[in-house]
Parts: sequence; C-alpha cells; structure tokens
Amino acid sequence: MSLKKKINHAVGKAIYDYSMILDKDNILVGVSGGKDSLALLNILFSFQKKAPVEFTVFPVYIDLGFEHSFAKELEAYINKHYGAIRMEYTDYGVYAHSEKNKENPCFLCSRLRRKRLFEIAQELGCKKIALGHNKDDIIETFFINMFYAGKLGTMKPGQSFFNDKFQIIRPMSYIEKDKIIEFCSKSDIPEFINTCPSNSTSKRKAVREMLNNLYQENSHIKGNVFKAMGQVIDD
Repeated sequence: MSLKKKINHAVGKAIYDYSMILDKDNILVGVSGGKDSLALLNILFSFQKKAPVEFTVFPVYIDLGFEHSFAKELEAYINKHYGAIRMEYTDYGVYAHSEKNKENPCFLCSRLRRKRLFEIAQELGCKKIALGHNKDDIIETFFINMFYAGKLGTMKPGQSFFNDKFQIIRPMSYIEKDKIIEFCSKSDIPEFINTCPSNSTSKRKAVREMLNNLYQENSHIKGNVFKAMGQVIDD
C-alpha cells in the first residue's frame, strides 16, 4: 500500500471512529504554517472531493505578532492551492513572552489562540475545529501533563467543549509524525518556519527527545503507550 493510501486509510479510520465529519458540517481548520497543519488541509480538501457527505472547510491562521512573520507568504500559498484563508493578526506570542509572563509562555499563548479559534468558529458558523495533531503529539502531551502538571491526561482525537457547542477534531491522530513529513515531501507541501523564541527550548522538545531515545530501544513502546492512553482522562 502506498504512503498516500496508508495516510488516507488512517485519517478515514479516525474520522469514522470519532464521527468527526458529518453531512453539512462547517469545519474550521487551524493552520499554523507547519507541515502537520498543511498536510491536514491537503488531506481534508482531498477528502472533500470524494467523501459520501458534504462539508465545508475554512482555513484560519492566527499570527502571533513575532518579527519576521511568514503570514503573507502563507496566505499566498493557501490562496493559490486551496482558496481563501482567514488571517488573524495578534500580539499573543509577544505578550506571552513579555515580562508579565515569563514562567510559562507556551501555556498562555496556546490558551489565547484556542480562545480566539472558538470565537472565529462561532463567527463562521463552524461547530468543528480541525487541528493537525498527530499520534506523536498526543503521546508527548500525555507525558508533558504527567511531568509538569501532575495529571494523567492528554488531547484526544475528538473532544467536545462548552456542552457540545464545539468539537475539536484531530483527523491525523493515528498517523506518526515521520509519515506526515514523508507525505509532505512527496506532495511538495512546504513548511513555514516557526519564529517563536520558545520553539527550540520548549517542554515538548525535551519530552520528544526523551521518547525518541526510548523508541530506538524498543519499537513497541510507542504503540503500547498510545493504546494505554485510551484509559486516561481528557485534557
């Protein structure tokens, strides 16, 4: 089976398992500029053409206010390949890294972005918000929560918020990151480099390095951890 077919199969299984996409759904797709979110956008537009149900995709990008923004280049790329994209210009990243919030800039920035995504989803009439998290992201979040928050919880492929007013869906939850990178390479999907100053020093990066060392020792660890996480609480 080709890589594209494997990815389509994995995405289709996640969509089916969690009833992610139903007929007439309006879906906001959070675009970050990274390979994951752009791969998700590519896959959803491809699914849109052959799916047995009709759904609409609304790409949205939230610029965090850092210098050397790639927002214009990203907008041009999306316009060329997929059509219109909603561009939001904020100072969330700059504020999260200011003197007022030195302790945990990633947490605050993420919270502000998510809050704005919910607001935009309501404006656009979207009940569902699709994010490009993959299997590795979900496993890493489990360990980040355990190590740094003292709780057993992670994000799940499908999660409801505000009494089912919104649902966050992660169609690539069953796909490993290296497969997404390979898919992007073969599909000529670019990556816009993250300009966040915490990008190379985050807790996620430290956890990822730890896990990669374990994966090299035993190829079954990743699958075992992912299976076990079906027993933990929502984040």
